[in-house]
Amino acid sequence: MSSVWNQARRAARMNPSIIREILKVTEKPGILSMAGGLPSSDTFPVEELKAACDRVLSENAKEALQYAASEGFAPLREWVAARSAELGMQVAPEQVLITSGSQQGLDLVGKILCDAGAPVAVETPTYLGALQAFTPYEPIFTSLASDAQGVDPAALARLPHDAPGTRFAYLLPNYQNPTGRVMPLERRQAAVAAAQQAGVPIVEDNPYGDLWFDEPPLPSLSSLWPEGSIYLGSFSKVLTPGFRLGYVIAPSELYPKLLQAKQAADLHTPGFNQRVVYEVVRNGFLDQHIPKIRARYKANRDAMAEGLKQHLPEGCEWQTPQGGMFFWIRLPEGLNVMDLLPKAVDAGIAFVPGAAFYAHSPDPRTMRLSFVTLTPAQISEGVAILGRVLREAIDNGAEITP
Repeated sequence: MSSVWNQARRAARMNPSIIREILKVTEKPGILSMAGGLPSSDTFPVEELKAACDRVLSENAKEALQYAASEGFAPLREWVAARSAELGMQVAPEQVLITSGSQQGLDLVGKILCDAGAPVAVETPTYLGALQAFTPYEPIFTSLASDAQGVDPAALARLPHDAPGTRFAYLLPNYQNPTGRVMPLERRQAAVAAAQQAGVPIVEDNPYGDLWFDEPPLPSLSSLWPEGSIYLGSFSKVLTPGFRLGYVIAPSELYPKLLQAKQAADLHTPGFNQRVVYEVVRNGFLDQHIPKIRARYKANRDAMAEGLKQHLPEGCEWQTPQGGMFFWIRLPEGLNVMDLLPKAVDAGIAFVPGAAFYAHSPDPRTMRLSFVTLTPAQISEGVAILGRVLREAIDNGAEITP
């Protein structure tokens, strides 16, 4: 039977998130999931949020439950602008747009900056959600060479030759998803200088910057080139993802178009959520709350680092992250992570194959492990199972990857 529906060309470019599909598998009883990039629900400040909800409904119910300004709740925008100074930024509240999660920020950026056939530069590998957000706007992705310290500045400098007309470079300098790597100061300075020289603006995504373990975050890329950068932040990792609250900090040149795109998308981010979050954060709560998250995640990081060292077979490669939520593993030659996933699930664990995080030439030997939702004991058990699955695959003579 023929359909009367003619879908837009962009619809054909939309694909399901492999992470979301894997998360469905983890709902099976007994699965130890190291797959999702979910913050630990044990870190959610339930009592503080409950009290804030009561205050908002007691004192400003009519305003909180009514339509609101598309730009966002003014006191929350002021708070974001002031807090950005910790990353070396000088931001006016008028540059802050409150979004429905930073994922919406990515969509708005794609909507106003991407054209069909226009290049967009991304790290190798990069955040899968950004690829999904930009793809419907039909850009041509250019993969930037990257190493353990982040993007290669030389690759940015070559963009006018390699990808003329590149609209922006999308970069995650702090505890990157998926690799967990962090850009040191010299690399940040060199990368921004190269982008400036190439005339390619930067879209800086920083959802994990507060989750540092030993050293506080370095100056943001946006602080080094304010007029040439868009900055995306989020409350999901430090409060709760369920409120879907993020923000974009943009140069005044771009702000009006981002605002128009926001208005067309959903009029405004829920005003009640914004007011509740402002009530929670306005008196310095995060300064006491975030260190508790860091301590918890660092203990989990240490458990996974020890487990990987103890249980993974020779030839596996990884870098111990200094913050964030993820380990990035590269397996020995001959193993294909996608082929191993069903065997791992049958054994009781789940992870994310790394191939999904590449715009081009995916590496079939990579995987991402999250260490924040399990206990240290569960992490040790899960990594031990992973080690057994890998050793069994090697002993059985895994097919050589192409």
